[in-house]
Amino acid sequence: MTRDATVRKAARALGRHGLAHAYGHCSSRIDDNAFLVSPAKPPGLTTEDDTCPRVPIHDPLPDGILGEVRIHQHIYRTRPDIKGVVRFMSPNMMALAALGRVPRPRHGFGAYFAPAPGLWDDPQLVRDDEKARGVVAAMGHNRAVLMRGNGAVVAGDSLEKAVGLAFYLEDACRVELEALKCGLSDSAPILSEAEASRRATDAGLIFERMWDYLTAGDPG
Repeated sequence: MTRDATVRKAARALGRHGLAHAYGHCSSRIDDNAFLVSPAKPPGLTTEDDTCPRVPIHDPLPDGILGEVRIHQHIYRTRPDIKGVVRFMSPNMMALAALGRVPRPRHGFGAYFAPAPGLWDDPQLVRDDEKARGVVAAMGHNRAVLMRGNGAVVAGDSLEKAVGLAFYLEDACRVELEALKCGLSDSAPILSEAEASRRATDAGLIFERMWDYLTAGDPG
């Protein structure tokens, strides 16, 4: 599958599974200088005829590229290990982020973000480079950063993995909200550093199976 076909397929998966609605985007690194980003439209409405624009990593955003795609730029600039980025707005994650909270590693999916995702404590849209640098700094070396009242960004060593991590983060936020609802957020167990490290595995086709699930039935 070509890289642009993978980007289109990832965008549709985000829309199909409620990880992105009218807003959101995903990208795949080409090399040290550029990446492909999903079309500037609701991700779930991406078609096989859509072009995935090529975006420079080190130069200003081209005309017609969504402003928050600069977050992707700054991640690719500072983290050469990252090959795929997803910006999304799923329901449980949005609710938890609006509370100014991040999920703790309470179950298997949460282990991938141990000890905790970053938090960018600013509800404004990220449409300038200063804010984008702040988001990426808050993310640090984690796989995810939540933005208060404004969704989240996840990054992986492939776009397929980043899409899987978006699903994992949404579920980690669901579990965290349940702990808050039950009044057990402070007393319920969390995974130790060693437990989280062992559980956050790529073995056993973990991400490949999640990709197959999220893209099942896709026309591409």
